[in-house]
Amino acid sequence: MNPIVILLTALIPLTIGFIYYHPKAFGNAWMKTSGLTEESLKKGNFPIILLLCYVFSLFLAMALTGIVIHQNHIYSILINEPGLKEEGSVLFNYVADFMSKYGTNFRTFKHGAFHGALSGIFLALPIVGINALFERREWKYTAIHVGYWTLTLALMGGVICQFT
Repeated sequence: MNPIVILLTALIPLTIGFIYYHPKAFGNAWMKTSGLTEESLKKGNFPIILLLCYVFSLFLAMALTGIVIHQNHIYSILINEPGLKEEGSVLFNYVADFMSKYGTNFRTFKHGAFHGALSGIFLALPIVGINALFERREWKYTAIHVGYWTLTLALMGGVICQFT
């Protein structure tokens, strides 16, 4: 995991959110479906909100690394096998050989964006959708948020896959 890429990727949800939820984009529709007003949004400690959003975005970036970079799975499968970390061992050499041959397969922005978008559909949609159903929100509420998360996760996945 490249910590610099993860730290920078965690800025994507904040940046996209600033644009996506702007009144000239989906901001007015989001406020209406959420029952919010500009006055109610001014309440709260905005620096703390942004800080926590960044921390949560770091969690997302770290989780997406395991989703978009398939080569990580060889390590998760072999993590407890003796010799994995012993330079010169049969297993160490096997993994090194595997990574030299296949370590760059599917490591493109396009591939990461694809898996990020799938995460938006198969993770964000059910989570937001279930919450919206119990909160008795209209479908537009779900569509706005899932659109944001699908776009955001696609961009995050693309950056992580391309640059990690």
